Amino acid sequence: MANISVLGAGGWGLGLAMLLNNNGHNVTVWSVLKDEVEALQRDREHKRCLPGVIIPEKIIISGDTETVIKGADVLVLAVASPYTRSTAKLISPYVEQNQIIVNVAKGIEEHTLKTLCQVVEEEIPQADVAVLSGPSHAEEVSRGIPTTCVVGARKKEVAEYLQNTFMSDVFRVYTSPDILGICIGGALKNVIALAAGIADGLGYGDNSKAALITRGNAEITRLGIAMGANPHTFAGLSGIGDLIVTCASMHSRNRRAGILIGKGYTKDQAMEEVHMVVEGVFSAKAALELARKYNIEMPIVEQVNKILFEDKPAAEAVKELMLRDKKIEIDNSEWN
Repeated sequence: MANISVLGAGGWGLGLAMLLNNNGHNVTVWSVLKDEVEALQRDREHKRCLPGVIIPEKIIISGDTETVIKGADVLVLAVASPYTRSTAKLISPYVEQNQIIVNVAKGIEEHTLKTLCQVVEEEIPQADVAVLSGPSHAEEVSRGIPTTCVVGARKKEVAEYLQNTFMSDVFRVYTSPDILGICIGGALKNVIALAAGIADGLGYGDNSKAALITRGNAEITRLGIAMGANPHTFAGLSGIGDLIVTCASMHSRNRRAGILIGKGYTKDQAMEEVHMVVEGVFSAKAALELARKYNIEMPIVEQVNKILFEDKPAAEAVKELMLRDKKIEIDNSEWN
C-alpha cells in the first residue's frame, strides 16, 4: 500500500485516482481551484469530465498543496499540459529528494520545445520523474474497462515500482527506459488526431483515417529518431497504440475538436464547444518547430498548423497532402 497524491482533478486524474484506490492505495486528489475542490467534496462527482462516475468516499479531495505533497510515496502529475510548468514550480519547494513524480499529461511546451517530463525535471531536479502513457481514455479507466499502458523511467527500479503500483486485473502496465520516445508519441499523436477529426468533419471515410494514422505515425517516428528516441517505442502502446485510440474514439477531445474544424469552426470555436483543453492545438506549433529544428519532413503536422493558425481551408490542405511529390514508403529501402 502506498500514499499517492494525484495533482489535477480533471477526468484523467480522477480516473487514475479511482484505479489506484481500487488497488488498495491511500489516494488524495489535489486541485489548485477552490471551487473545484468544494464541488468534488460535496458532489463526489465531476459532472463535466466524468458524469455519472462516483468518487469513493475513501479518496480525499484537497487544495492544501504542502500537506498533499509531503509524505506521498508517489505524485501523479495530471494537470493539463499548458499548466505543467506552473504546477511544477508551485510544488517544487515541498518535493523531497528522490520523491517519485509520474507525469500523465501529454504535450510539448511551445516556447521551449521541451517534453513535459523535461519541464518537470527542470523545475524539480530533486525528483525521480517518470511518465505513464498509452491508449487510455479516462472515461473507460474510471469504469474499470481493461486498459494497457507503459511507464517510462530513468531507473529500472522506479519503473518496476510504478508498474506494481498501477497494475491490476483491468490495468496492465509495461515498463520502458525510453521516457523521451513515450513523451514524443503522447504529445504528437494529439496533432494527428486533430487531422483525423478534420477528415471526419469533411465527410471522408475509413481509408482517409487509416492513411492519416499510418503516415502520421511515420512522421512522429522520424522526428523521434532524430531527437534520440528508440524507434521501437513508436510501434508500441505510447506510439501507434495511443495514436489509434485518439484518432478513432469520440472520447478524444482532439478528434472532436478536429471534426468541428472540418465542419468550418475556427480552432477557438471548436475548443469552446469541446469544453476541455485540446492538447493538440497547443502542441501543433511546437511539433512544427521541432520538425524544422531537426530538418524532418512532417507534412501532416505542417498542414494542421496552416488550418489552425493561417485559416487555410481544410479541404485544400487535404488536396495538397494528396498531391505532394511521389515518395517511396519506407525510407532507405532498396530494390533487389
